[in-house]
Amino acid sequence: MAGRYFDELEVGQVFQHEIRRTITETDNVWFSAITHNPAYLHLDEEYCRTESEFGTRIVNSCFTLSLMVGISVAETTLGTAIANLGWDEVRFPKPVFHGDTIRVETEVAELRASKSRPDAGIVTFIHRAYNQKGELVASCRRAGLQKKRPA
Repeated sequence: MAGRYFDELEVGQVFQHEIRRTITETDNVWFSAITHNPAYLHLDEEYCRTESEFGTRIVNSCFTLSLMVGISVAETTLGTAIANLGWDEVRFPKPVFHGDTIRVETEVAELRASKSRPDAGIVTFIHRAYNQKGELVASCRRAGLQKKRPA
């Protein structure tokens, strides 16, 4: 499914994204390694077993954020985004563990016509990720410059 044009979006519209993803140990280690993040919480099982309140490694929160936004793309911005303008209010209320299955929903929070680009508007999305228990594990507000439907 292609993304939505700015003028096809409505404030309050919610997308329940079909894609779900079970996060693996490989995902976490690979992402942490390629981003040069050596945090023990993501890579050192022995440290986490003895020193961490979680008792095991937790998934890199930047991976969780990227996955959450990535899952939303097909139904919201695929082919219609001009630019990502920023992320705000990024939160991780619960840790994500290897083996957790993530589902995502996206809400359209704000729409504003661009003052400098008559062919575009600024949309603010709220993304929310939940684990298999229905617990909120991540959320953020994301602003993007979105194409208007061609005339």
